[in-house]
Amino acid sequence: MDNTLKICCPCHFGLESVLKYEILKIGGDNLHITDGRITFTGDENMVARANLCLSTAERVLIELAEFKAATFEEIFQGVKAAELERFIGRDDAFPVKGYSLNSTLHSVPDCQSIIKKAAVERLKSKYNISWFEETGAPVQIKFSILKDVVNIYLDTSGVGLHKRGYRRNSNAAPIKETLAAGIVDLARVRPDSIVCDPFCGSGTILIEAALKALKIAPGINRRFAAEKWSCFDSSIWQEERRRAIDCVDRSAKFIGYGYDIDDSAVALTLDNAHKAGIKSRLKIEQADISKFHQPDSSIVICNPPYGERLLELREAEAIYRTMGRVLGRGGGKQSYIISPHEQFEAFFGTNARKRRKLYNGMIKCQLFMYF
Repeated sequence: MDNTLKICCPCHFGLESVLKYEILKIGGDNLHITDGRITFTGDENMVARANLCLSTAERVLIELAEFKAATFEEIFQGVKAAELERFIGRDDAFPVKGYSLNSTLHSVPDCQSIIKKAAVERLKSKYNISWFEETGAPVQIKFSILKDVVNIYLDTSGVGLHKRGYRRNSNAAPIKETLAAGIVDLARVRPDSIVCDPFCGSGTILIEAALKALKIAPGINRRFAAEKWSCFDSSIWQEERRRAIDCVDRSAKFIGYGYDIDDSAVALTLDNAHKAGIKSRLKIEQADISKFHQPDSSIVICNPPYGERLLELREAEAIYRTMGRVLGRGGGKQSYIISPHEQFEAFFGTNARKRRKLYNGMIKCQLFMYF
């Protein structure tokens, strides 16, 4: 039997090129890139490797079917034709969830129930049973319907891949781990880089930079939904975990400097860095941005505060002015700053060499790059 699977990884808009590089690096084939997602092919080992190693993917899905459907009968037949029994055992649970955008079939609950019904009919015919207890491991069926094109997936990740396991706690405005990892890649952090974050918050950017520099797989300390699936041999996950551990480079000379005006943020960063296993690589202190001195040949990567209310906005703009004064010029110094403020460069005092549109959650931002 052909073991090739079609794998789909959603990502933040703007990080497709970064994810493409990551997928190629782990050996993915036949890449197809669209806005906010990349599909590629690989075997079961690739599913495990993608979950463990991809730092900018939101989750790893197996694509079972793609078809056009403008009626419930079309969606029923399309799902019923999918090879569900290859992954869903006779005892497994198979909940259904998804979304519909700009499509004739716009009622999500109705689509959910028709997809569930089609899955039951397919599995009844394969297992010759009329009732499914669903007491086994959950195999989550996901659907997306966009402009009447239906995609049916199985979610192998479970909890989103941004949940690395190190950030049990976070401060009020954290940056998502997958977005931080993408910015770290865009900043070209290397094993010998010096990275500074003068607004370190809960430490996400510095921790993602350290994981990248030391070649530590971001998913190494967590579990994934498909590890419990009966269709996957557990030896695959063991093999890929060993492979990921063998790739770690503890000889890397990376060092990270973090500062925050809030002493509880300093404690939080140290606690999260300890959980991530890279605390010895970070030097974290309480300090205001006005006291910041950027080392030569270092990279500043930061997510400075931005206010939603007028007073906070004025404070944020004052911080941008201070950043413009203290962030490095010359000496191989670089800065990568994510902000939603449309006049950021005016307050900072210098136009960025490059900019990239990114989304921090639902907030449209720019990554301002100075080098």
